[in-house]
Amino acid sequence: MFLTECPRDAMQGWPEFIPTQKKIDYLNILMEVGFDVLDCASFVSPQAIPQMADSAEVVEGICRSRSTTQISVVVANISGAEKALKHKNVDILGFPFSISETFQHRNTNKSQDQAFFQMTEILKMTESVGKKLIVYFSMAFGNPYGERWQWEDVDHWAEKFVAAGIKDIRLSDTTGVADEAKIRRLFSEIPSKYPEVIFGAHFHNRYEDSYRKLKAAYDCGCRKFDSTIKGVGGCPMAKDELVGNMPTEKVINFLATEKEEIRLNLLNFESAYNRAKSIFHF
Repeated sequence: MFLTECPRDAMQGWPEFIPTQKKIDYLNILMEVGFDVLDCASFVSPQAIPQMADSAEVVEGICRSRSTTQISVVVANISGAEKALKHKNVDILGFPFSISETFQHRNTNKSQDQAFFQMTEILKMTESVGKKLIVYFSMAFGNPYGERWQWEDVDHWAEKFVAAGIKDIRLSDTTGVADEAKIRRLFSEIPSKYPEVIFGAHFHNRYEDSYRKLKAAYDCGCRKFDSTIKGVGGCPMAKDELVGNMPTEKVINFLATEKEEIRLNLLNFESAYNRAKSIFHF
């Protein structure tokens, strides 16, 4: 199993600015839980996402001395990648690409083709300094714009990204519209065509729908999951305040039911959970 905790996804839309030191302290607690990756910052326009304006300082404040967890940040363009790669603490860049042309424009002010070109340039940049690039396929399971959805469109872009050299793709249910049939379709049809690529799941959903989504992906071979404590965050486009991120505690419980080894320090997870309560007021 490969688990990514996504406090960046929880924090980025939080209405009250979280003080920089408070973010750093929380991330350092998470670093001691034992996640494979911590998705913790975003090098994007501070006008677009004010909560992430202090990402450079936050990344520099993360302590790695007692953790093997890798640090991931999100970038949406070459400029953001240049800023992120200045930090030795950053191991992974995440790039958002939308299966919906409309959302690609709304999210990054680019067309799909323009975003794909930017990705190819960012891939060269990461490879030149020994970093890793992962791609998030947002709106992979449908969209709220009335655009046609079919799994072949996801496969079309997967083929292009794989040919360009991408080895890690996260299928993202941006607005919580994925049902079990769509999840099974994507995870049964696409990963088998590209055995050299790892496909993970980045689900947004209601709290009570967590198990069925995890189960559908898991039964089709998915072993890489993104989540956030208590499911805080999600996408404003969901138009439903109950649709948040996949809750980490639900992932842990699911893995226990499947008899999977849980390589997390659960005592430290409890500490992180309690710290999250004080930040996000749940």
